[in-house]
Amino acid sequence: MNSLKVVFLGTPDFAVESLKAIDGSNHQIVGVVTMPDKKMGRGRKVQGSAVKKYAEEMGHFLMQPEELKSLHADIFVVVAFRMLPEIVWNMPMHGTVNVHGSLLPQYRGAAPINWAIINGENETGVTVFRLKHEIDTGDILLRKSLPIGENDNVEDIHNKMMRVGGRAVVEGLDLISNGNPTYLPQLETSDLKPAPKIFKETCKINWNQPILEIHNFIRGLSPYPSSWTTVINGEKLMDIKIYKANPVSENEGNSGKVSTDRKTFLHIYGKDGYLEITELQIPGKRRMPVSDLLRGFTFEERISISE
Repeated sequence: MNSLKVVFLGTPDFAVESLKAIDGSNHQIVGVVTMPDKKMGRGRKVQGSAVKKYAEEMGHFLMQPEELKSLHADIFVVVAFRMLPEIVWNMPMHGTVNVHGSLLPQYRGAAPINWAIINGENETGVTVFRLKHEIDTGDILLRKSLPIGENDNVEDIHNKMMRVGGRAVVEGLDLISNGNPTYLPQLETSDLKPAPKIFKETCKINWNQPILEIHNFIRGLSPYPSSWTTVINGEKLMDIKIYKANPVSENEGNSGKVSTDRKTFLHIYGKDGYLEITELQIPGKRRMPVSDLLRGFTFEERISISE
């Protein structure tokens, strides 16, 4: 098997696993590109990306995009990085491959893991494909499937997908280095589901939906960016974040109502049942089990939830 000279472009934790996998393969990392350091956390301290930290530990050459041509790399690998101009992704002999967190062409966009869970999918995966002008539409080199459990949240699938993605990118590089890899065009069909960027208003819970859809919505946004709802408690309005809940189906629901014994349980009703809330967060407090919250915070016996 021939060894490919690889330039890796990536930033977050998700990308590190793929970089590690290439390090453990027959292929050679000749340079790493990541986003500039930025202020992070409550202290607003300047920190490097997860990819930068790993690259420095391994002694990889950290570089600027304008230095890419001088390395004469065979291929670029992009994982969770910003958009690249054609002059960059078309530079190496084998072009540039990207690792995307869905089974393309489904869930093209910025938040594929979130939307797959929100939509109640029982399967997702990663796709290694060749970059082209239109985002996430390039020809597919390979895909690897990954099951989604009925209670899996974004963090669960993200962590599993990192490892699957690492194995997939090395397998893709092996196919390319062996010569004559097969790239298949993505089929444009009427049933494609998008994965657009998620904003705060996207994350507000609609309690008029079926309870299983609300459950999927909550786990599809947990732990980040997190779903939320506005509690109307007396004359006060308060936004609470919900991280975990168990769905209970009933013949009749009572959308937007809450039931609690003020000690151990908090139930919020949807269209056809209720959610037994197990983890949540109120403003100014940490994320906590509902029993901890109820010991220091009083919900009325039945209160309204704004739509």
